[in-house]
Amino acid sequence: MKNELNHYHPVAAAIKIALCGSLLFSTSLLAQESPDASAEKKAEDAAVEKIVVIGARGAPRSVGDSAVPVDVIGGEEFSKTGTSDMVSLMTAAVPSFNVSAQPINDASTLIRPANLRGLPPDSTLVLVNGKRRHRAAVITFLGSGISDGSQGPDISVIPSIALKQVEILRDGAAAQYGSDAIAGVINFRLKDAAEGGSFEVKSGQFYEGDGDLRQISGNIGLPFTDNGFANISGEFKQADPTSRSVQRDDAAASAAAGNTFIADPAQVWGSPEFKRDAKLFANVGLEVAKNREFYLFTNWAERDVEGGFYFRHPTTRSGVYSNDGGESLLIGNLDESLGACPSVAAQNPDGSIRNHGAIQSDVDALPAHCFTYYGMLPGGFTPKFGGVITDTAIASGVKGELDSGWAFDASMSVGRSEVEFYIKNTLNASLGPDTPRAFSPGKYVQLEKAANLDFNKPFELDALPYPLNVAGGVEYRDETFEIYAGDAASFEVGPLASQGFGIGSNGFPGFKPEDAGSFNRYSYAAYTELGAEFSDHFRMDFALRFEDFEDFGDTTNGKITARYQATDEIAFRAAASTGFRAPTVGQSNVRNVTTSFSPAGLVDTATLPPTHPISIQKGGKPLTPEESKNFSVGTVVEVNDWYVTLDYFHIKVEDRISQTSSLDLTPEDIEALLALGVKDASSFTGVKYFTNDFDTTTQGLDLVANYSFDLWNGRTGLAFAYNWTDTTVDSYSSNISEAKVEQLERGLPRVRGSFTVNQNYGDWKGYVRLNHFGSFYEDHLDSGVLTAADGGLPIEVGSAITTDVELSYTVNDSYEISVGAQNLFDAYPDEHEWQGVAGSKYPTTAVMGINGGFYYVRLNYNF
Repeated sequence: MKNELNHYHPVAAAIKIALCGSLLFSTSLLAQESPDASAEKKAEDAAVEKIVVIGARGAPRSVGDSAVPVDVIGGEEFSKTGTSDMVSLMTAAVPSFNVSAQPINDASTLIRPANLRGLPPDSTLVLVNGKRRHRAAVITFLGSGISDGSQGPDISVIPSIALKQVEILRDGAAAQYGSDAIAGVINFRLKDAAEGGSFEVKSGQFYEGDGDLRQISGNIGLPFTDNGFANISGEFKQADPTSRSVQRDDAAASAAAGNTFIADPAQVWGSPEFKRDAKLFANVGLEVAKNREFYLFTNWAERDVEGGFYFRHPTTRSGVYSNDGGESLLIGNLDESLGACPSVAAQNPDGSIRNHGAIQSDVDALPAHCFTYYGMLPGGFTPKFGGVITDTAIASGVKGELDSGWAFDASMSVGRSEVEFYIKNTLNASLGPDTPRAFSPGKYVQLEKAANLDFNKPFELDALPYPLNVAGGVEYRDETFEIYAGDAASFEVGPLASQGFGIGSNGFPGFKPEDAGSFNRYSYAAYTELGAEFSDHFRMDFALRFEDFEDFGDTTNGKITARYQATDEIAFRAAASTGFRAPTVGQSNVRNVTTSFSPAGLVDTATLPPTHPISIQKGGKPLTPEESKNFSVGTVVEVNDWYVTLDYFHIKVEDRISQTSSLDLTPEDIEALLALGVKDASSFTGVKYFTNDFDTTTQGLDLVANYSFDLWNGRTGLAFAYNWTDTTVDSYSSNISEAKVEQLERGLPRVRGSFTVNQNYGDWKGYVRLNHFGSFYEDHLDSGVLTAADGGLPIEVGSAITTDVELSYTVNDSYEISVGAQNLFDAYPDEHEWQGVAGSKYPTTAVMGINGGFYYVRLNYNF
């Protein structure tokens, strides 16, 4: 594809000239908020003044006083970027937080999986206002190895304008918060102002001239009687798709053979289209009595996302065009009483694709009762896969202090995520000429309910110089995963199925009525935590949590942390804990069919419950929890305006839950499936199931350094953040391929870092940020094979640096206009040798993205 930088974009050129000519810079602020020129109080600049509520269940404390590493990102930081979704915003702010583009990865395209500290999305607990956020309904069936089979929360439903701050606990915390908190905890704190507000309009596009973004958002704070607030935020976005594609070799060969119906490119790799993306959040608080506060926060979000899919070649796609590797076309006999159908060759004797005119002539000569999709769709077809994701939640409670001195917090919450899939520009091959071209394959729903009661109180003890903080509580959770059947045509076994034609909507067959159902689990927990300061310099915290799950039993986990203030400038901290992650109800019960690439071409692989008879035959067994051991040690240095933290972490996880690699189905397996009533079993080439299949050790370093000073009658901030993460697969079964092991160990950059400089000067402010992405390995198209010699598609991707720049001008007290660019110099990941296989110009899992530079303009109105 021709690089659009060779074309003249006046807006882009003007923005780049303005940005490159400026010397105004900005901090990324991992442990502090950006300096504010209008409020230059040093207390607001220092990270130690940032108060957090995660890390311990006692009284809130400053970031610097925490015994575990906590990053704080101010809400305004999220507005200072061209990125429009929360997942990408977090990636820019936190080097140990990674997300890949996922251009063609089934449901992963709809909700992109994100990884903290090299672990899957569901190993990070997400909170909103300190309350557990429900999971998304989407299960990541194709997650580039690391995220395979994960089911984490969907943080992209949170509008950035709703946030007061984000707190990221980079330490295991399952002993405090329960399942999932192996890699850490992310707490999104909503704005709680009772007055004022802001509106924002943002527009931008990629240098290539595509991916146009249109976004509006707003926030308003209102009084809720004289003693409360109602803070409401909303956002609406639309974004056009992008394409970073080249023509596939097989499509080019057909075009060269005279097939003018072949699209160029036949398959599009790029960001999906966001047809609509609407989000609404409300946060309410009211003092109902002395030492009693009622609170409620709720959200509604809906987005319609449509992405690309794999090209179905008109002479080779099995189950549609050919069942012998492309030697001849698949011919369906619509009325066998009229006689047999002749064969039509699709290849020349040398194996090359036969001339389209010759094929078409033979197809036109077929008897009327003989049918081939080459006559209906001679250029092949590329399905469009998408979904409508609807997310709703509400949490409410009362907190305060009893006459006895016990602080309490009683709450209940309900969260629901729904994804309704659709696929179009495809067909149900078994239906022959009567097939529809668009289908509704069904939907998944995740429903979670929770009730919590928390207490804490400081106790004066003669043995301690300071009060002993005692905290505890109980929790009840109820989780439901539901599968809804698709429309009949999406799973129907048509009259041509017995002749080798594929069954169901090609690419994503619908969920059958026998697949549909509601699957439920409840759990309860009790926990306690003690916090003791033994002197002015030394404190420790102890946590213990017991949890019992209906399906697999109970687990008990503990945590101990310590912090020692060696001097006024230097402190040391350490933590050790055990943790767990419970298998989700969806992972234990889901059924699905995915289309993926293999050395033999496209294959349809069924995902079955681990307790399904075929799964058991292949080694499946009921899932058990993952178990972890976490250890971290670090130091905090505060000298004048310098704030530096360095932390080492070590996470060992046993019995990790993931999908197996695709396990080939034998003819006997298929016959067994058919006997069990799985009518479309003949369309499957392999099977996967969720399993506790491997152990890993992940270790790394996090370095954060911040410094601020006065310069040019303004305020300058410097921020450096560095992360090194290394994962080793300690043991694994034969169900895990060597390619997947390599993905688990090297599928993300081991090194990521950023250096950011900010300058505020009068009405002007701006920033420059350098982002470093280390090298990584990609198993291109999830081929499942490690080496090229064996038919795999390995890619060794080199390191890269991108530059983000923004310049803002405050027009008056109300208006501010900003122009900026992400990836200013239009950097791309390395191109690779497998481009012609499926048309992807760049490695599809690159954390830096595959779209190149993006420029934008933003207008803010504050009141």
